[in-house]
Amino acid sequence: MVPTGRSLVRGARGSHVAGHVVPRAPQEAYVEGVTTLRGTIPPGSPDFVYLPFEVPPGTAGLKVSYTYGKPPVPPGTPGNALDIGLFDRRGTELGGRGFRGWSGGARTEFFVRADDATPGYLPGPLHPGTWYIALGPYTVAPQGLPYEVTVTLEEGTAGQTPEPVYPPDRARGRGRDWYRGDCHLHSWHSDGRRTPAEIAALARAAGLDFLNSSDHNTHAAHAHWADAAGDDLLVLLGEEVTTRNGHVLALGTEPGTFVDWRYRARDGRWARFARDIRRAGGLVVPAHPHADCVGCGWRFGFAEADVVEVWNGAWTPDDEMALAAWDARLAASARDGRAWLPAMGDSDAHRDPDVVGLPQTVVLADGLTREAILEGLRAGRSYVAESRHVSLAFSVTADGGDRPGEQAGIGGRLAVGYDTAVTVRLEVSGAPRCSVRLVTDQGVVFTGEPLPVSGTGTVQWRTTPARAAYVRAEVRHEAAPGPVPGAMAAFTNPVFLGRAGGEGPAEGA
Repeated sequence: MVPTGRSLVRGARGSHVAGHVVPRAPQEAYVEGVTTLRGTIPPGSPDFVYLPFEVPPGTAGLKVSYTYGKPPVPPGTPGNALDIGLFDRRGTELGGRGFRGWSGGARTEFFVRADDATPGYLPGPLHPGTWYIALGPYTVAPQGLPYEVTVTLEEGTAGQTPEPVYPPDRARGRGRDWYRGDCHLHSWHSDGRRTPAEIAALARAAGLDFLNSSDHNTHAAHAHWADAAGDDLLVLLGEEVTTRNGHVLALGTEPGTFVDWRYRARDGRWARFARDIRRAGGLVVPAHPHADCVGCGWRFGFAEADVVEVWNGAWTPDDEMALAAWDARLAASARDGRAWLPAMGDSDAHRDPDVVGLPQTVVLADGLTREAILEGLRAGRSYVAESRHVSLAFSVTADGGDRPGEQAGIGGRLAVGYDTAVTVRLEVSGAPRCSVRLVTDQGVVFTGEPLPVSGTGTVQWRTTPARAAYVRAEVRHEAAPGPVPGAMAAFTNPVFLGRAGGEGPAEGA
């Protein structure tokens, strides 16, 4: 039932859609503190079904379990997959005031008490009133989706709700330097199988300086990362906002920030939540935009994006598509004089054998702080590498003109005259037998010989702003003969050439 292509929680993602068939009203049974809700969700149902139940005074905790039918379906036809979550008496309105947790399809049962909750859910008082089970019919078989939800209420004295402790927003760092991070990771607070402590240990082993908590459709993990952070590891907090029309990372938001996911692109609500992410200090990062799993393809456009995840996990054809689409947007930005969208890469690791830090984004930042890392990512002062062993140094230097010797690095602009000769230089280490490709707005303009077994080498190439509006570098593994390039070992964000909005080709050139 888990969609192929990318490992993900089967979270309910979308909104009630006009014209969809309304599910049959659930049947309710109540016996000594146990409420059983049964119903059938037909094909064409809304993206969410909310089942109300009552929490009386004196309730100390609740337990929820659920099952649903999985009838056989013809080959190529999606079967039933049903997600689940919880909203309290504050309601189910968009924005999530009543949100108490989400497990998607990762769990068949959960509990919530004042002092504790299942991973993915928020502990806190169980105030009396009408609460809601949220069901998300991710896919529905032609026969419909019969379900049974059991809610068990526990009487007693409520425990003390713990005060959340969040990781610090800075680590020791090395001053202005290149820092390595993985900003797309899943713990057992959604559909991952690793604890925050286990993820942090793997991040340290991968040579990472920072990571971002990005569980699907819940911020419940935020208060569980403090012990995993340290002077050597900066932990940013966020969420993978997992809608039916694509996934987006809320990267580096303020602790405790929840971002709702219950809308589709046609609802016109995405811009509101993108603004909420930025108001919470975070970056808006569409994730694996060309992945082929159900609901993964990005359909909201890139007008609200700050960065885009071009490389997700082991290099696959959809990463190649994401790279090509990103490069096409770069070329359009350079042509039209518009702002450009930086690229990054992350592992999207969930469980063994997923590799934390494959790939990792290497960002030039003024320090190992939340503010500095996000500023470096937003500015595109970064490259993406498959591991800690791969390092790049990429720059462009003016050979003449009115600024001889002036240099620009990744994410920067070398503001020289249109016909000024410039030298592009790439230094590579840790990439044995890989080949270097230089790419401009005109496409691939240089392909070098394979690097030696040592994996270390330097490439130089000369051009002018007249011939290249920008230049970026790729380091590729060896490939079988043919037109398909090898798997990626590393790639950079671009260096732009020429004065912004300045000279252009002569008319008729």
